[in-house]
Amino acid sequence: MTELERSDALRAFKEGEAPVSAEALESLGTGIHVLSDFWEKMYLEDFIARGGSKLKFVTGRRGAGVSFFLNTMKEKARKDGFITVSFSARDIWLHDFREIYREIYRQCDLETCLQGCAREVIVRMGYDPEDVGDGMRFVDYLSSIGQNNALTKRGIRDELKEVFLDNALMDNNFALCCSLITGGILGYPVLEKQSEEILLAYLSGDKSVKLSMLRALGLSPSRITKYNARHMLRSLCEAVRIGGYKGIYVSIDDLDILLSRTGSEHVRYTRMRRDDTYESIRQMIDEIDSLKNIMIVFGFDRILMDHESWGFKSYQALWMRIQNEITGERFNKFNDIVNLDRLGKEIYTEEALVTMSERAASYGNELAGEEVWHPIDKDRARALIEQSAFGGNGLPLMTLQALLEGEKTDTGLEVQ
Repeated sequence: MTELERSDALRAFKEGEAPVSAEALESLGTGIHVLSDFWEKMYLEDFIARGGSKLKFVTGRRGAGVSFFLNTMKEKARKDGFITVSFSARDIWLHDFREIYREIYRQCDLETCLQGCAREVIVRMGYDPEDVGDGMRFVDYLSSIGQNNALTKRGIRDELKEVFLDNALMDNNFALCCSLITGGILGYPVLEKQSEEILLAYLSGDKSVKLSMLRALGLSPSRITKYNARHMLRSLCEAVRIGGYKGIYVSIDDLDILLSRTGSEHVRYTRMRRDDTYESIRQMIDEIDSLKNIMIVFGFDRILMDHESWGFKSYQALWMRIQNEITGERFNKFNDIVNLDRLGKEIYTEEALVTMSERAASYGNELAGEEVWHPIDKDRARALIEQSAFGGNGLPLMTLQALLEGEKTDTGLEVQ
């Protein structure tokens, strides 16, 4: 870790920001593994990897650890062979699903995925991709062994057609783009660099690509819109799977920005845009089974569930689909709406909070290079548990505040 990275990590620790590095997540995680390990086993390693799809919501009071949990799941997904995508609703408009697709596409790095697709074509033709040297195209390898002939070239075309063009899960334009780019990677059919850039720009949702350019490359002259973006996302999931990944894990945090009334935010939702966002989420819930190998998780403050006028309850079509999840006092790990406050009542015992403070103190002192903070004791932990029943903050936030400020727990710091 560089001095700049250390300084930034120390600042984030003092301000209560959720860490993103694997080391920090491992160092600070206490108790939350009860849920994250369950999700990894049931969803990432099994259901999603076998072609399933899932949409989840994670909520809680300020400082309940929503962002921490999303980052933990993202790291687990990365280790399990998923392409991971994460962004904040503060940065990306959610009322138009085209914008969601564009951000997921941007972070997926389709070119790398298509390199994996090219390897799959080579395997399907009966060759070993490891025999093709670095920087060498497949057709160059075939030439070196005297097999670059009309028969093998036809075999390449047939495999590209079967993998992409005959794939019922892929949009016709998306499949043709992938087929042409993968063919260019293999060396046949030859694809000019300028044409490849046009295809990639089109797939990214770039509106500057002219329809005449698409016609020249054999594509249907249509753009990516909010109406076909979900189909394009399904195509992207399939390309990722063919490329050798288990799927895509997407986390979208700070959904409670929908309720913000300040003009200082990068994005500010009007009533119409907020309802459009709720409708977009409603459509995702209804159509999630049409997607394959993808898990989408939304994170937000509990106020989005409780606000009668601006929250989920204000959009009846969405509320009807999720309200039945909010039942029972005991925490259910299968729920599609995860309330971390409810989970906290079960896992954050006095011993757990002491352990949490010990880990936080050790992590913070290591960043500071000296012993600055000391863990809380059981008496303080018991007092925090009692206070949490009446306060507006989650126990992870309260524990960090107690660690940083001694007996003062209301410092205004936020554990997201």
